[in-house]
Amino acid sequence: MAWPMGAAAQSETVWLQIEARRSVASASEAARSYAQDLENVTGFSLGNGFYGVALGPYTAADAQALSAQLKAQGRIPQDAYIVSSDAYGQQFYPVGTGVSLDAQPLPEGFAAPPAEETLTPEDIAVATAEAITQSDLPDAEPPGQEAAVPPPQPAPEPDPEPEAEPEETRAQALASEDLLNRDEKRELQTMLQWAGFYNSAIDGLFGGGTRGAMSAWQEAKGYEPTGVLTTRQREELFRDFNAILDGLDLATVRDDASGIQMVVPVGVVAFTEYAPPFVKFEPISDALPAEVYFISQAGNEDRFFGLYEILQTLDIVPEEGPRERSGTSFEIEGRDADRHTYIRAQREGDAIKGFMLVWPAGDEERRSRVLQQMRASFTTLEGVLDPGIAPPDEDQAPDLLAGLQIRQPQYSRSGFFIDAGGSVLTTSEVVEGCGEITIEGAYDARIVHSDPETGIAVLRATQPLAPRRVAEFQTSVPRLRDPVAVAGYPFGGVLSAPAMSFGTLADLRGLNGEEELQRLELAASEGDAGGPVFDGGGAVLGMLASLNETEGRVLPQGVSFAVDSGAIIASVRSAGLSVQTTDAFRQITPELQTLQAADVTVLVSCW
Repeated sequence: MAWPMGAAAQSETVWLQIEARRSVASASEAARSYAQDLENVTGFSLGNGFYGVALGPYTAADAQALSAQLKAQGRIPQDAYIVSSDAYGQQFYPVGTGVSLDAQPLPEGFAAPPAEETLTPEDIAVATAEAITQSDLPDAEPPGQEAAVPPPQPAPEPDPEPEAEPEETRAQALASEDLLNRDEKRELQTMLQWAGFYNSAIDGLFGGGTRGAMSAWQEAKGYEPTGVLTTRQREELFRDFNAILDGLDLATVRDDASGIQMVVPVGVVAFTEYAPPFVKFEPISDALPAEVYFISQAGNEDRFFGLYEILQTLDIVPEEGPRERSGTSFEIEGRDADRHTYIRAQREGDAIKGFMLVWPAGDEERRSRVLQQMRASFTTLEGVLDPGIAPPDEDQAPDLLAGLQIRQPQYSRSGFFIDAGGSVLTTSEVVEGCGEITIEGAYDARIVHSDPETGIAVLRATQPLAPRRVAEFQTSVPRLRDPVAVAGYPFGGVLSAPAMSFGTLADLRGLNGEEELQRLELAASEGDAGGPVFDGGGAVLGMLASLNETEGRVLPQGVSFAVDSGAIIASVRSAGLSVQTTDAFRQITPELQTLQAADVTVLVSCW
């Protein structure tokens, strides 16, 4: 096919398209192959599920001359043709660089067309105007004579409709099918499965199941059910299969800063910033609020496992969904009513790389198709994202990771280890109305004992925990006005260690004479509830009660209550749990008491 000279000349530059492929990976491979022998090799999306490999841009005359010489040398296909820039969409090759739209000089060794064969746009305009004048106007008459009125001409016959190209015979279809490689045959089975006609293995082997699916598809489309798709029918199936991706503009994106190359739906997301360990691609519009993140950082196994844990705390990663982790890779999937998030990462040496796709809920077919392309195209390059690539954000906060909101619990309280098996004593308030309970924000926990009357509950992590220290309960009666201390998390998870609050023991009973309570002269907050109350030697006198147990009364500042150790011991032992006790009074320094409290006290969160 040759581009009409007049039409080509109306555009500043044109391209010599030499090949079209059905996947960006295949087209990229073809482009790299051509680039070993030819100059100015480029690749663009054709917008219909195909990807074109082209040479250019050139002037129309140079493109025609180059096309003729390359075809004569057998270096490009004989059906290569010239197109304008309007035919192309997103560039996919060369990766990571833009292509100049200025006309390029012909490669060395190629001759430009003779000057007399080269027409400028002005030449074409003049020639066209003359042709119209000569063909559409009557002949001029001699001066002084009236122009003869031309006789009426019959209306021109309409051009006959072009005859449709004949369909391939079954034998011809089989011959063209034999040219498909194993991967292309698997792709054909996948498309038949998507269309609802194939439900067997995707193995690239065309047996009775595949032939039956082809016949069913042909019959549904109004074709003769031969069981062998012709070239045209395969193209139609491919167009139908990829129609759902229209507008997403899947294209290979190479980011050398992070060392990652991957297909990205650049029609709906665009690069916004580097925020280590992420390269962020955020939605272009609210019509499809998808997000893509490249993940890249240096790190050993501990840091890799830490990344796995912290990614699950992000607000954009719903809690429901499968998780899988090995020593060198992990996958996280989360779904809720708003979004479906998928994360995949791997560790190679000291480099951790991966990606995250966030897609709106209810659009599963497009999401799965995009994810399939992203997984298949994910490629690691040299280097990892430099932590200093972006300046510090003025809006940094503990509940943010690289600008992303970390999921926060409904509320948090305190607790402490009471046995070597990792059982945690806390306030019964923390287990009321919770869909999920965690210890230290990382370990899922279940309730093994609850005593709302006493106001305590015992939790155990779903995975084994080995506490550095367990509580030792005081069984002797303490003296009034003795110093006491409470360990807890008054600020939730903002601090990584418990805070100590010091005070005195004011009464061995509650305000109404409750023997299971002790009154403290000590300032505490809601987050401290469930924390251990220590005597001066580090033994546990009780557990700080919930502030809600005052039944609506407003207490003076610095008044708190603790559930007595005797009531706690009786309750937990009735549940078959054992605790350590002491009847000795000792004295230790506040510094040592603070260190021991950090070993026994934990954060308990309700989600």
